[in-house]
Amino acid sequence: MELTRIWLILLALTVATTALAFVPGPAAAVALLAVAFLKARAILGGFLHLGRGSGWRAAFTVPLAIWLALIWGLHVI
Repeated sequence: MELTRIWLILLALTVATTALAFVPGPAAAVALLAVAFLKARAILGGFLHLGRGSGWRAAFTVPLAIWLALIWGLHVI
């Protein structure tokens, strides 16, 4: 049941990504990066079960957040 819930969350986030594709401007870029972050968290915690191990989810989430911030920074330039 847990995997089904994660799968449905990923489907909803995919729909959000598709909807944001038609929104112009820098706010859409921030929203798309936020959706990408949420998708990655869902996959890390739901499918890879990194939430069960102490510190593993954070070990992947922090570098992911840094990369997304760098991508956003390059987009702003």
